[in-house]
Amino acid sequence: MLGTVIIVILLLAIAFNLFRGLYFLVRSEGRGKKHVVNALSWRIGLSILLFLLLFVLNYFGIIELHSLPRAPQ
Repeated sequence: MLGTVIIVILLLAIAFNLFRGLYFLVRSEGRGKKHVVNALSWRIGLSILLFLLLFVLNYFGIIELHSLPRAPQ
C-alpha cells in the first residue's frame, strides 16, 4: 500500500513538472528558458527515480510487476 502511494505521488509530481514547464514555455515567450529547462530536468530526474523505485519495490516483493505471457514451446 505504501509503495502504491509513493508511486502515485511521484506520478503526480512528474505531471506537475511537465505542465509547469509548459506554462513557462508558453508564458515567458522565450525569456524564461532557464525555468523551462529546470522544470523539465526535475521531470526527468523524477522519472528516473520512479523507474528505479519500481525495480526496488519489485525486488523486495512490495509490488508485483506483470510480465508478458510466454510463447508455447
